Amino acid sequence: MNNASDRYLVPGLARGLQLLGCFTRQEPQLTGAELSRRLDVPRASVFRLLQTLEQMGFVERVSDSPNYKLSIGVLRLGFEYLASMELTEHGIPIIEGLRDQSGYSAHLVVRDGREVVFVAKAMGRQAVFHSIQVGARLPAHATVLGRLLLSNLDMAGLSQLYPEPALHAFTPKTPTTLVQLKALIDQDMANGYGISQGGFETGISTIAAPVFNDRHQVVAAVSLTVPAQQIEADQARSLVQLVQQAAAQVTQRISHLPQRGGMNVNPLPPPTP
Repeated sequence: MNNASDRYLVPGLARGLQLLGCFTRQEPQLTGAELSRRLDVPRASVFRLLQTLEQMGFVERVSDSPNYKLSIGVLRLGFEYLASMELTEHGIPIIEGLRDQSGYSAHLVVRDGREVVFVAKAMGRQAVFHSIQVGARLPAHATVLGRLLLSNLDMAGLSQLYPEPALHAFTPKTPTTLVQLKALIDQDMANGYGISQGGFETGISTIAAPVFNDRHQVVAAVSLTVPAQQIEADQARSLVQLVQQAAAQVTQRISHLPQRGGMNVNPLPPPTP
């Protein structure tokens, strides 16, 4: 045991949770043999874990193959977690109002390590964007959403989160060094919002603003997804104001901080990637 708290760990439960964590978007199916190697656990133990998790509805056997995949039980837990979050409880009616005012899909996102996670969505009129579902994940460093959510980290914190020498470039606009990333983070936070026009995915623009907790830390972001490579300046000013107002409302609901009045979004600075 590494420390005193280890005496309270249940090894079988810990292994079962570790097993579930082996399934990813990149590897949605795994065999018992693969899981045994990754967990460094005997195949017989992995088999018992899989049988238990299958009976509980958390994994299922892929027909006519030795593979397993996550089952609906995991999704059910995820939705129960989202439903229990104060953030989503207060945020959903606000982003629905943002959607109604703008006509575009509105989202509420949080950060999980190096990724941003969509925790609430108000669907707009553009069917092409219905694929951005609750639970979807995007790389934090490559999106304006992520940059807002990374703003609590200084350079030392960013270095710990991204120890690799170069960041992965998804487009020519993606920052590939921590210096570039930090400059974009600081720029967005100085503006109080961020705009990405075709920066992560061609033909899509995102406008986002930060949500703060009672310690003035960024805990979430509100965003609009606009089906355009570029947004006209007048329209951008109007949409930025709507997004900022929505983010301020969520901030007030979850932190009880007073809303900042008289937000001025003129002049509109150049969009960031």
